[in-house]
Amino acid sequence: MTRQVKLAAAHVAPVFMDAMASAEKAVEWIKKAGREEVSLVVFPEVFLPGFPYWINCYAPLLQTSLNTRYQQESVTVDGPEVALLVAACRDANVSVVMGASERRVEGRTCHNSAIFITPEEGVVGVHRKLQPTYAERYIWGQGDGSTLIAPQMPVGRVSALCCWEHTMNLARQSMIDLQAEVHAALWPSLSTMAGFETLADLQIEAMMRNHAFTGGSFVVSAASPVDQGTLDFLEKEAGPQEFLTTGGGWSAIIHPFAPSVAGPHTGSEEILLAAEVDLDEIHGAKVWLDGTGHYARPEILKLVVDRRVKATVEYID
Repeated sequence: MTRQVKLAAAHVAPVFMDAMASAEKAVEWIKKAGREEVSLVVFPEVFLPGFPYWINCYAPLLQTSLNTRYQQESVTVDGPEVALLVAACRDANVSVVMGASERRVEGRTCHNSAIFITPEEGVVGVHRKLQPTYAERYIWGQGDGSTLIAPQMPVGRVSALCCWEHTMNLARQSMIDLQAEVHAALWPSLSTMAGFETLADLQIEAMMRNHAFTGGSFVVSAASPVDQGTLDFLEKEAGPQEFLTTGGGWSAIIHPFAPSVAGPHTGSEEILLAAEVDLDEIHGAKVWLDGTGHYARPEILKLVVDRRVKATVEYID
């Protein structure tokens, strides 16, 4: 018995700071995935409307107007950009995990999110990054345990984490406990930032192979390269900068026993990195290592996950 599915990472740059144009670009790649009989496509971190690289390049007080614009360009789950993606997934018969700066439907707080979309049901879940990294705290609020999810999708059970959220080993373990068969890892380009040129891809590769191996799941890691349009935007809107270059991104598909089945791919070339995999090979990997079964020691090491939604106001009638 085999369960053959075709997985893909969209190594693609967004139309920077234009959520609708980025969604329209994503639609073209979803159509391409449909023509190539791909079952699931993972898009990079905050593909809608792109990663706010200025947070690491300029002084905080120079960012105020850009941060306000970014909030406005962020998408709501019930908004037109997501509706466009839902229709594209339905028409192409492709499932998608889309990275988005998600603005709450009620309020203005934004989250670094992964939106799960299937052809049959549309949006089936949203994961919000638990802890924004470093200067990301200017932009995004914290997620809570209610979005540590692994929805059932046509390809199987799928989990997602965003960028350095993969350094949170307990968050990863919660994904593993949900028995995810495919894990979506969403990334921006980190190797293009000053100080990370020789480090970022090594760090990402280590995290991706580790999660595949310890989680017993296929990992689809999708990253967006930095294009010239992004640099031009930064120079025009915030002034000269010397901390970011074009290219970068590390995209790959990793087997549960840790080898690559596609990629890695880096650099400015935009591609749909795809591979046909057999999900039943997870069983063979878990004969050796089952992190929620025979290789767990719950009487010694135990994880508690608070799945309650965190609200700022509690109404008692």
